[in-house]
Amino acid sequence: MAEVNQEHEELIKQLRGVQRIAINTCYGGFRLSREAILLYLELAGIAYTQVPQEDRDTQNRLGDRILIDNIEFNCHDIDRNDPALINVIRQLGSKANGEHAKIKVVELPPDVDWFVDEYDGKEWVAEKHRTWR
Repeated sequence: MAEVNQEHEELIKQLRGVQRIAINTCYGGFRLSREAILLYLELAGIAYTQVPQEDRDTQNRLGDRILIDNIEFNCHDIDRNDPALINVIRQLGSKANGEHAKIKVVELPPDVDWFVDEYDGKEWVAEKHRTWR
């Protein structure tokens, strides 16, 4: 019964156009795990290659380099509302978290013009507004 109610609520959110945005909720910055990056690239249909690295010991340099058109992939280039990214986070849960990250999906009403703001890597979603000087 709870599953039916949850599915019903999800359908209503989709019909209303709820926006989903991925943010990092702890200090350190937005980073995806290697597993999450590879799943994202597959779901998004992005062709990539993996190239071995000589130095695997430096911070953030674990495993093979992931290249797209001979340019190293960076998860910061993903739009935070990318449906493939949201699916990856939902599928993997905490396994989507990269080093020093705790990623969460925030839901907003459809009419909010938003941006991601942060302090020391801890992020939140804020609404854009006009400013005059």
